[in-house]
Amino acid sequence: MHAPTPDTIPVELLLRAYRSGVFPMADHRNDREVYWVEPRERAIIPLDGFRLSKSLKKVIRQDRFRVSCDEAFPSVIAACAEPREELAESWISHQIEASYIALHRAGHAHSVEVWQGEELVGGLYGVAFDRVFCGESMFSRADNASKVALAWLVAAMRRAGYVLLDCQFMTDHLATLGAVAMPQAAYLERLFAATGLPSGSIPQAIAAANAHSSPGNSIAQDLTQTS
Repeated sequence: MHAPTPDTIPVELLLRAYRSGVFPMADHRNDREVYWVEPRERAIIPLDGFRLSKSLKKVIRQDRFRVSCDEAFPSVIAACAEPREELAESWISHQIEASYIALHRAGHAHSVEVWQGEELVGGLYGVAFDRVFCGESMFSRADNASKVALAWLVAAMRRAGYVLLDCQFMTDHLATLGAVAMPQAAYLERLFAATGLPSGSIPQAIAAANAHSSPGNSIAQDLTQTS
């Protein structure tokens, strides 16, 4: 059921929805309404089940990209909102975009950016609360860029003591990276079991990896140990 929204969805309402297993979407970019989605089937990536292919491992180890966290959140969500196909509509409306930027400013939404020189070539963003990260969307303008962002996120979540990575809807692409589907009821069990504070934060974990002499090698080693 559609419901009118103000310019932004209140931060506390968004967090309450995510803690209940629900999230907002819109029909198109200029939609001034949102609807709340509770999928019958949910996709997650088990943090010890991320599939690191040999080719992706090589890309990460070679440090072909620079990876950052929360360096360009508005740019990442704007890129994710761009239509992927001609005449396609984005579910990320301007109101949703503004709402997540507000959530980011409140410390509950993070972006992972992938850079090639000074150019932003990939990334993802999502919502963080308790020991949960709900991935919202990702984009790629260079080969493997979004996969690199996801790999860094998984490694950072493990380092920071998170336990649940929600991917919302299952896709063939996510399946190749280790995502598994489950009924919403099973997802809610995992969600409610993931309350409490993590031992660290995703931004801190990514900053720590970047302090390594070879950031990509550090990330690849973490993922190799858990894949």
